[in-house]
Amino acid sequence: MKYLKNIKYSIVALTGVMLISCDAEEFLNPLPDTAIAADGFFQSDDDVLAGIIGVYDAIQGVNENTESNNSDFNRGVQFEYLLTEHRSDNTRSATLEGSRADFHRYVTDANNIQSEDYYQSMYEIVFRANSILSYVDAADAANIAKYTAEAKFLRAYAYFNLIRLYGSDNDAIGGVPLVTAVAESDEDELLFTRATKSVVYEQIVADLQEAVAKLDNSYKARASKAAAQGLLAKVYLSQPTPNYSGAKDLCEDIIAGGSFSLQDNFSDIFYNEMNSEVMFVIRYEFANPNESQGFSSEFTSFNNQGRQDGLNIVNPNLVAAFNANGGTRTSASYVALGDDADLIDPITALPIPQIAEVAKFLPDGTDLSNTDAPTYGTNARLAGNDWIVLRYADVLLMHVEAIMAGTGFANTSAALSSFNAVRNRAGLANDVDGVITQDELLLERRVELAFENQRFFDLLRFGVADAVLEAHSADTDVDDISVYPSYNARALLLPIPSREINLSKGLLNQNPGY
Repeated sequence: MKYLKNIKYSIVALTGVMLISCDAEEFLNPLPDTAIAADGFFQSDDDVLAGIIGVYDAIQGVNENTESNNSDFNRGVQFEYLLTEHRSDNTRSATLEGSRADFHRYVTDANNIQSEDYYQSMYEIVFRANSILSYVDAADAANIAKYTAEAKFLRAYAYFNLIRLYGSDNDAIGGVPLVTAVAESDEDELLFTRATKSVVYEQIVADLQEAVAKLDNSYKARASKAAAQGLLAKVYLSQPTPNYSGAKDLCEDIIAGGSFSLQDNFSDIFYNEMNSEVMFVIRYEFANPNESQGFSSEFTSFNNQGRQDGLNIVNPNLVAAFNANGGTRTSASYVALGDDADLIDPITALPIPQIAEVAKFLPDGTDLSNTDAPTYGTNARLAGNDWIVLRYADVLLMHVEAIMAGTGFANTSAALSSFNAVRNRAGLANDVDGVITQDELLLERRVELAFENQRFFDLLRFGVADAVLEAHSADTDVDDISVYPSYNARALLLPIPSREINLSKGLLNQNPGY
């Protein structure tokens, strides 16, 4: 974490929305002198609300194509696919060059720029939320409870990402630093003391429980009761001792509420934005340098429109999974821009493309009708595609997982109803034998949620990450770039960034193997 002596908040009106922006050199500050700046800023309900919107701004992050420096910028969730999809069996980088290629090769080190930025970005969310909580009494009395719940939802969201990516299961090493109040000094030991994984999860659960109790369902692009329920269900399934019954109850409450439904057309989830399936989304605006995102252009691997050589390229084994179980999701999830006759799926006898790119977040104006010369609109680097954090299909599949309760199978009518609803939307028949196995659920989640940064966490949660990724690494027959010789169990945990360890003056310890 980068701790500086003061915060400079500027309130900027952009497209009619009040946002908080931070100087790039001080995007991560717990303070010490912030109390003076914050006292001067948080004077009214409008100020507190602007501060809350500023937390979402931290999640949204800065478009790399607007500010191209590789370091010292809060990219928010815009690098998240590197830390998740690229570290699963779903996707990879087009080349072996550069720090982005480290993720799919499992050679990420403590100096990796993208990992460092993500770590700092999540703590930026935490510290902005903590600032709101410290000064929420400046709001109108009628709004204090819901503003408090909203800030805690956002803090829980950030800590959930941090603990799963950087937190060790070994209590002697610790999870991640747990900071729940504005720091009085940049030398406060709590800023660099790793709380145990269980303690961090306790805080996440407490924050989300308050959000469930105090929020309503007024928003999709801000925290809501349903979003808090869905996120808490995933937390219950992910924590060291899963709370399956708690997750089941939360999912069933969302389902019974009737506020959300599956889109008939799978593609509409991503291109008919703010639809009935979306539960929590981070919004972007096309062609606006301050409100757009850059990841969509990086996924254009065939005729690349981004800054890199092509990222999030679909792995052949995921193509094979779509061939077997994708249904109508397949064409809406990835696009094949060239088949190789030598690459044939042994199960379906269908060709596996050498070049396959993500279709869920194609930049505005994309036209792939000419596969020899596809186009990606007039301004692909300033894309407006929203980022979906949570959607209803995910809740339905978590419902099945909660009913399964670690047994490896589920056969209740409730589980089958949720499972088949997702399959039927994809044009697939009901489960054949009436018993959903863990492997079937993992496959369904893989093809339903591909490229939505869920696969890596699913493998961890189901306890199969080591086996699946070792097998994936050993698959050397497809093409040389898919060889991941460096994979080992250490790679399931990212290193704490070196900068944070150096700033801690020895207080913050490193994860094993780095």
